[in-house]
Amino acid sequence: QVQVEESGGGLVQAGGSLRLSCAASGSIFSINAMGWYRQAPGKQRELVAIITSVGSTNYADSVKGRFTISRINAENTVYLQMNSLKPEDTAVYYCAAFLTTSTTRLNGDYWGRGTQVTVSS
Repeated sequence: QVQVEESGGGLVQAGGSLRLSCAASGSIFSINAMGWYRQAPGKQRELVAIITSVGSTNYADSVKGRFTISRINAENTVYLQMNSLKPEDTAVYYCAAFLTTSTTRLNGDYWGRGTQVTVSS
């Protein structure tokens, strides 16, 4: 069993900052990448940022220069520092871990339940 749990969402005014945290635990052999996705009402889920085990990152164009993803490999933890938040950043933010399980040695993606981020204008 693998668990992925996010924390750190909330309500913030435009221009403010929030930091999201995500931890993966359980039967994990290795994690290849961890990422943050978001889904706004009536819209499809989209990639926000992703980081690989060697530290390579990729960001959505809409968050470049404002959001920073970081990771502590030894703790299977990933963070998303969000600055200069805009109302259009309002969404449920999901953490995903792309990993190999220690039980089956199969690759798979595991998702958290999401955390709400609301940016007021």
